[in-house]
Amino acid sequence: MRKTITFILALSVGVVFAQSKRTAEKYFNNFEYVKSAELYEKIYQKGDSSFLVLSRLGDSYYFNAISKKSEFWYEKLFTTIPEEEIPAEYYFKYAQSLKSNKNYKRSDDWLRKFRAKSLEDSRGKEIEGNKNYLNELTKERKKIVTLNNVSINTAYSDFGGFISGDSLIFSSTSPGVEKGRKLYKWNNQPFINVYVGAQKKLKGNKEKEYRYDVTEARQMLSINTKYHESSVIITKDGNTKYFTRNNYLKKLRADNKRTVHLKLYKAEKIDGRWDNITELPFNSNDYSIGHPALSNDEKTLYFVSDMPGGIGQTDLYKIQILEDGSFGEPENLGKTINTEGREMFPFVAADNTLYFSSDGHLGLGLLDVFASRQEEGTYKAIDNLGSPFNSPKDDFAFVIDDTNAYGYVSSNREGGKGDDDIYSFTIREPEPPCMQNITGIVKDKKFETPLKDAKIVLTDEQGKIVAEQITKVSGEFAFTLPCNKLYKVTASKQYYKPDSNEFKTTEKRDLILNLDFNLGVIDEFTYNDRNELMIRIDPIFFDYNKSNIRPDAAKELDRIVSIMNRFPKLIIESTSHTDARGKARYNESLSDRRAKSTVRYIISKGISEDRIIGKGYGESKLTNNCVDNDSHSNRVKCTEEEHQANRRSEFLITNISELGIGLKVVTQVRENKAKQNANSHVVKEGDTLFSIAKFYGITVDQLKKLNKLSGNKISIGQTLKIN
Repeated sequence: MRKTITFILALSVGVVFAQSKRTAEKYFNNFEYVKSAELYEKIYQKGDSSFLVLSRLGDSYYFNAISKKSEFWYEKLFTTIPEEEIPAEYYFKYAQSLKSNKNYKRSDDWLRKFRAKSLEDSRGKEIEGNKNYLNELTKERKKIVTLNNVSINTAYSDFGGFISGDSLIFSSTSPGVEKGRKLYKWNNQPFINVYVGAQKKLKGNKEKEYRYDVTEARQMLSINTKYHESSVIITKDGNTKYFTRNNYLKKLRADNKRTVHLKLYKAEKIDGRWDNITELPFNSNDYSIGHPALSNDEKTLYFVSDMPGGIGQTDLYKIQILEDGSFGEPENLGKTINTEGREMFPFVAADNTLYFSSDGHLGLGLLDVFASRQEEGTYKAIDNLGSPFNSPKDDFAFVIDDTNAYGYVSSNREGGKGDDDIYSFTIREPEPPCMQNITGIVKDKKFETPLKDAKIVLTDEQGKIVAEQITKVSGEFAFTLPCNKLYKVTASKQYYKPDSNEFKTTEKRDLILNLDFNLGVIDEFTYNDRNELMIRIDPIFFDYNKSNIRPDAAKELDRIVSIMNRFPKLIIESTSHTDARGKARYNESLSDRRAKSTVRYIISKGISEDRIIGKGYGESKLTNNCVDNDSHSNRVKCTEEEHQANRRSEFLITNISELGIGLKVVTQVRENKAKQNANSHVVKEGDTLFSIAKFYGITVDQLKKLNKLSGNKISIGQTLKIN
């Protein structure tokens, strides 16, 4: 049925009219829309497609919320009659009918046309600047709202609700056991009566989920008459009841057009019975007042009226209830709440939020439920509750309990049992999602030491980056991820080869998955047999007793240059070695010349001299057993190829700490330092910053800072402080 304050009663009844425009118009003016639609369709079928016939057909279905037919006839109206000859209100009703049938784009187009034709009407203004309102009103809510069609709903109109202890007071046109009840000609349903049903809290399908049902409906005989009663509310002390009724108290009264309006009535509980029913003093025989609601302190009564001087078709008002039980003057809630359309069904929650229904504010359908809170006594903003409270159809009579946990809303949405249905709803916080903790440590593959500043990238099944992290000193990383999802995690760090691991979180909440990474250095680097990090190249060989750069050696040295250009932070030490033949002192001098030769070549290619030093080690670090000492007994006979293997150069990376490359600190070095018990070191021939730092178990950077050194240059005899 059409949810409107004008649940009025037309008194002109009884005679059979000829099927003519005059008869159809009289039915329409008497709000007998079922009959007016039938007659106007017959008139249309006989060839009359005038503005009157088409508009009356659209309106007859619109006022009974039969939106598919109202859309059909309004479309006929706009395709038959020139648009400039059609009043603006039909643009709005056509847009509403389209929206009720989920034709949102066309509805918005016609609402914009309505806006252009009626610039001062607030109902068209909200479409401007709200292009995405549909997405906003239908997006997933932060809290879980569950709706339940309650058991007391019938094939008729069941709506409204007032929570009274364990009971729900509601309204219905259901005839119940009263067969042959008089029908209301607006919609051919019986007149509205007030019922009481029992609330039942039922367990839901999931843990911590529940729903409310209403059963055992019975009439509230103390106030019901043969005409309309609805919208009952009761004061907190249980002694006063306000409700809506036709202008009927012992007899039916009408205005001078023979129209019966609505009034607000009050009943008092006397000796356990509802008695002393009186109408409120601000009622009128000339317009309707109904749908009562009380403020939380019960000092203000809210209601709906179409009284003169309002903003729209029906407006929300409030009136003060004075200490002596009398009333102040009605006060319109203003243009923030009221529009040129219909505002109705007010309800004030325990937190003083005002809920109401409106077709004048931008929404999902015909009537939508809105909420507004007072700021310094004024309503300054409203919010559409969105789905699932609202639908493309009529949604109204919203009530909620004092804890904001459950309540009821009425709707004629699709899937119901009848015309209007009552839906209970529950609001609850969502269950914490199933999450799992993913942890891991990024380590150096060779030394198993944690790697700082490694980059961890997490991607989902589609390859989209979900999260990124940079490891701290501990090398650790951690993610908290939803259960039962596919992911890929990649660990990378400069100077190391990246590594990836694909995994799937399980369905077990709070499970911890460990994903460790062991990264190896890039192919440009390698370790020698003393675990010193160096640049990987093919061997650089020197001719016997020579220190000049051979062509094959130049090729490899160019590779060194390329790598140092690629990694501009690298600082290296060029170490040169000889075979064991010849005198040891001579070999040491030869190897030093070879080291200096390689350094000069690399510097000549544009590498800064601060990034490379050279040192010859003679035959002190052989790669095999080709010993050829002065003592004949220690001489080992080797092939030329075996001797050639010892004539080599290596390029050690000396600033591994600065580069963040893993270094295993040898405990024995620290023990040697303790045995040495020295706090200074005099540089001897053959010493390098790397060898001194390694001996004392510190990094080259630390050694430099302790001695305020720049670059890698040290001198024989120089004293370095060790703390």
